Amino acid sequence: MIRVCIICEGATEAEFVNRCLEPYLRPSGVSAYGTVLSARSGRHRGGRVTVDRLANKISLHYSEADRVSTLVDFYGFQDRASRTRAQLEADIGAAAQAMTTGYNPRYVLPYVQMHEFEGLLFTNPIDFEWVEDGWSEEVKAALMAVAQAFPSPEDINDSPETAPSKRILNIFPDGSYSKPEHGPLIAEATGMDAIRAKCPAFNEWVGKLQAWGGGQTWR
Repeated sequence: MIRVCIICEGATEAEFVNRCLEPYLRPSGVSAYGTVLSARSGRHRGGRVTVDRLANKISLHYSEADRVSTLVDFYGFQDRASRTRAQLEADIGAAAQAMTTGYNPRYVLPYVQMHEFEGLLFTNPIDFEWVEDGWSEEVKAALMAVAQAFPSPEDINDSPETAPSKRILNIFPDGSYSKPEHGPLIAEATGMDAIRAKCPAFNEWVGKLQAWGGGQTWR
């Protein structure tokens, strides 16, 4: 069993790692745990994602775990500019290498989720029923319409108005949807295999985590 530290954009993603991903990876020989990206001062926890902040966090955890990966959103990357997801992941790895003693790239797997973690939740919109205070037939129809409008949940687009999290907040009545409370709960109800089946980038990342453990893989 190897220990894998997964540096997360925020508390929602860390809870998802600990609640959903960790038990899923265990049969593959991987014990994963999520930790939230924070500023060196400790004043900022979550969000404000940049290449340098991620690289610094990787460097801090490099000697504490057997492997290190990341789970951050492409949508919220503050210094993304015109870089693609692959370019961001390569730049995170290069920056981490530059500031980490004894760095071995085989032990680090930067991963950037397209376009947001919340996109994964559109794998099965029916599971949003766990947002009990806001659930209705109108909400269900609106969520289904979003899911059916895109080839995959990872294609739900990238803008301040139409990013997955913005769509969810616009669909549910004010105050009824809580990202850290409901996000991991919905993902758990949907299940990892279903999410992997509809989200190719996420599927590839999970497969690489499984390969680190050398155990069972999904496909």
